[in-house]
Amino acid sequence: MDLMQGLLLITSIHLLAAASPGPDFVLVSQQTLSNGKQTGFMVSIGIALGLSVHIIYSALGLAAVIANSATALWAIKIIGGGYLIYLGVQGLRAKPMSKIDPVDEFSEQQTLKKHAKLSAIAKGFLCNALNPKAPVYFVALFTVVLSPNLPILHLVIYGVWMMILQLLWFSTVVVLLSRPSVNEKFQHLGHWIDRVLGGAMVLIGLKVLASKIN
Repeated sequence: MDLMQGLLLITSIHLLAAASPGPDFVLVSQQTLSNGKQTGFMVSIGIALGLSVHIIYSALGLAAVIANSATALWAIKIIGGGYLIYLGVQGLRAKPMSKIDPVDEFSEQQTLKKHAKLSAIAKGFLCNALNPKAPVYFVALFTVVLSPNLPILHLVIYGVWMMILQLLWFSTVVVLLSRPSVNEKFQHLGHWIDRVLGGAMVLIGLKVLASKIN
């Protein structure tokens, strides 16, 4: 399989995988609707960066080892499911936004700006990197696309392209959810959105903990 054929195959498969409902989608939606477009983009960047973890261990041939190791999958499932529940509980505890004194608003935003960006990126990164179903998915994907004599340059191109696809998809989701016609309808219900999507995240985390990965 040449480079272009591999890119076309990866594009069709990975876009379908990225678009399927899951913890990444719920997290991006919740953060965008509750905290705005910029936070949504930061979470999307984190998710794309988290994908690099799966790409690297797959390239090293570890995806098959992880996917066939009950102990490794159990550990990832516990950590990943627990993290999703943690994010969900944060959403369930959301409270209505209180009014901020205009005098203190600017200084507070300046202080929290960098930390908020890093926190949003970290949330997206961990949400994707701790997905226990990822090793199985990457075993299937890399088995179809890769071959033993694949040039390292092609491997790097495939990996970077998958991260770009992931970022483009979730950036599109962010743009759609942050449109004024959409966002205004949710603005006064921000804490309820947090709670509903937080509950969905808890359910996904519980499902991860209870599911069998094969």
